Amino acid sequence: MSTPSPPSPAKLVIGIFTADKSLAEPVVGDLTARFGPVDMMSPWYSFHHTDYYEPEMGGPLFRRLFAFTELIPQDSLPEIKLAANAIEATYAKESRRAVNIDPGFLVMERFILATGKNFTHRVYLARGIYADLTLLYTKGKFTTLPWTYPDYAEPEIHHFLLAVRKKLAACLKDPALCMPAQT
Repeated sequence: MSTPSPPSPAKLVIGIFTADKSLAEPVVGDLTARFGPVDMMSPWYSFHHTDYYEPEMGGPLFRRLFAFTELIPQDSLPEIKLAANAIEATYAKESRRAVNIDPGFLVMERFILATGKNFTHRVYLARGIYADLTLLYTKGKFTTLPWTYPDYAEPEIHHFLLAVRKKLAACLKDPALCMPAQT
């Protein structure tokens, strides 16, 4: 018999993509007002694996990832996704998104994204939100799965997530490292 135990806390990672990089600052301002400070930020990456979003958002599109200082409970992902959707909606014009916000979390073993879309490999969480198992961490690196979004299969994103994982490991050893600075 397995004995239930609480899962370890996770590192909140939120990706955005947009055709208008100037939106990053206000969007991140909204995200930090809700989820606390960012402690790691990726460079901009080209979002070029699909043109699916360009009719709605324009192009070319660019992605940037943000990792947040405070660790989160893994079961908070539905509320985080719904909050991200609400922030997305504030930047929409005529029902067209100007920014896409993709929250997820990283734990030592895997990287999970939140989505409102069901599919065979997604597990229902709550409130209309599913967990998408996006990457596994094995043998010192992230590995993709058949359904991993192509941009999350890129080595540059893996490199950033490895740095986030290293920070998470340090935080799990010393939780004070993942506390926001007191002002």
